[in-house]
Amino acid sequence: MVAIDANEVSKRYGTLQAVDRVDLTVEEGETFGFLGPNGAGKSTFINMLLDFVKPSHGSVSLFGNDCQGEGVAARSRIGVLPEGYSTFDRLTGRQHVEYAIRSKAADDDPIDVLDRVGIREAADRKASGYSKGMAQRLVLGMALVGEPDLLLLDEPTTGLDPNGAAEIREILREENERGATVFFSSHILEQVEAVCDRVAILQDGELVALDTIEGLRETMGGGTKLVITLDRLEDGTLETIWAVEGVDTAVATEESTVEITCTNDAKMDVIVALHEAGLDVLNFRTEEASLEDMFVEYTGAGR
Repeated sequence: MVAIDANEVSKRYGTLQAVDRVDLTVEEGETFGFLGPNGAGKSTFINMLLDFVKPSHGSVSLFGNDCQGEGVAARSRIGVLPEGYSTFDRLTGRQHVEYAIRSKAADDDPIDVLDRVGIREAADRKASGYSKGMAQRLVLGMALVGEPDLLLLDEPTTGLDPNGAAEIREILREENERGATVFFSSHILEQVEAVCDRVAILQDGELVALDTIEGLRETMGGGTKLVITLDRLEDGTLETIWAVEGVDTAVATEESTVEITCTNDAKMDVIVALHEAGLDVLNFRTEEASLEDMFVEYTGAGR
């Protein structure tokens, strides 16, 4: 069954096209990563799923229920960690979770929920004293109440240290193994790469890529990443590399190191071009292209 179905959905604010004719289907049971630079339209798309925002064109549905025309039914099977949420300062963590339990007519134990997201010891503290990371864990706990069929999470690891982010990834894996569909946006690409079945990349409101990570690598001609250390970098070095046929991106990462994504056939051509430009290659190695490399390619951030 289809968990999320977007059909030619668009949203315009005056002259700003925030989302532009996005077609997207997420199957039940997937863990799906929704990526894009700031301002790409990710949160606007999620807000249309939640009926916080009305589409200017097209439609979106959850489990076959139109998000605008059948909003109550559409939202009855989901748990949400939205962008820009705020907790109730005068309520404790326990009271927040109890509120979520009543709202969903669920029978979860609030202490078990808080323990799962790592803030059991703060159950009876008012949320006004919570750090950003603790508040993030609290709202995630509220989203988990009632074992929802779909989790919609907007930047779920904001405010968390690396250990906390790893704990959240493990929770998402457990939810997916339980049978839940997980749909989350993130700008921390290694987290998406660690847990997602498929990813979509949004750029200026348009869907520019939609595939498995391995499929994106194949689209990039094999997705080879070439790391070259030179004797020096000159003003025209990156332009020399970009001029080689088969090169997708070239980024200077250190004083004299360049990371390049290219087809397998282009690797030696890059080295020859650098030699002909009068530069000495001190060392080079190849790696499999990461999600970050592919993100740079699809969003044009490498040029």
